[in-house]
Amino acid sequence: MKLTALIEKSEDGWFVGQLEEFPEVLSQGKTLSEVKSNLLDALSVLVDANRESVAFNNKGKTVIREQLEVV
Repeated sequence: MKLTALIEKSEDGWFVGQLEEFPEVLSQGKTLSEVKSNLLDALSVLVDANRESVAFNNKGKTVIREQLEVV
């Protein structure tokens, strides 16, 4: 899966980024490399939090859990 980072340079010199496909994923960094890395970290936190939430909401239920690959 490839994602699109929207990045702009703020007036104070920091780079601020957001993932187009996941607009709730926001981060910043002093360099382009740092903001990209921070965006991936923020996405990982979001995915982990969503997994925990779904697991809690499905506790005691019989569900099929299967990995999908997005191409």
